[in-house]
Amino acid sequence: MNKSRKVSLSKFLSKYLRHEPEMLGLHLSEGGWVAVADLLEACQRHGQALTHLELSEIVADSDKKRFAFDATGTLIRAQQGHSVSVDLQLAPATPPAVLYHGTVGAALAAIRREGLQKMNRHHVHLSPDVETARRVGARRGKPVILAVDAAALHSAGAVFYESGNGVWLVDQVPPSYLRELTD
Repeated sequence: MNKSRKVSLSKFLSKYLRHEPEMLGLHLSEGGWVAVADLLEACQRHGQALTHLELSEIVADSDKKRFAFDATGTLIRAQQGHSVSVDLQLAPATPPAVLYHGTVGAALAAIRREGLQKMNRHHVHLSPDVETARRVGARRGKPVILAVDAAALHSAGAVFYESGNGVWLVDQVPPSYLRELTD
């Protein structure tokens, strides 16, 4: 499958597995899972014909590992980033001492005032390393990298989760736990 088709299908899947499953006639079960067969049928009905092999390639080749199959290979889900109500059944975890968040300069004033907020998603997304945070921030312009004192935030009672693709999730990060990294 060529790169542009893979990107297009990945965006299509992200939209409907994270934000609008009902628009494809899908229902996310506990854990955010959808039957692969149901997803493939829904894609076909909505003009995005996709084979099981192509779906497997998208899951395997995604640089951010946005999607995952269950152990049987019959269910699929988005790893995180949902705006619809779903319990991903992630267990609380102890984060590394420092995590990172990539953003852009235009967002800094609000972040300095309010910290990192989950906005329309279930959690704030944090990266385990600077390079991943840089790639995330670069999607919307020149990236600004924030270091998060995750150890102190966790000690203060914040609950962290690690998604299946290594993204760390937390409800919010107050400004006092943030530090802007400089090049």
